[in-house]
Amino acid sequence: MKNLANLITSVIIAIWIVSIAIICTQNAEPISLKFLSYESIKIPFGLVVSFCVAFGVVITAIFLPVLNITNARTSRKSFLDDEPEFFADDEDF
Repeated sequence: MKNLANLITSVIIAIWIVSIAIICTQNAEPISLKFLSYESIKIPFGLVVSFCVAFGVVITAIFLPVLNITNARTSRKSFLDDEPEFFADDEDF
């Protein structure tokens, strides 16, 4: 089952890489990014997309372990807060 999950993940990543490559080659003209009153230099669209994807991968790699740690702490805390319900029956024997 783990091999199937790895295969599906690899196929999804390969599809994304191929689609990004196709989009970047079809839109090769230089673009400039504008934010408020600032404007960047003209750089190729593929380079902009590559930087955005790399930035997303880095941010995900940084924040994913942080989120897993906080989720592990909350699930462990809620697990420890539960009291075992021995003698749950209130019947008199």
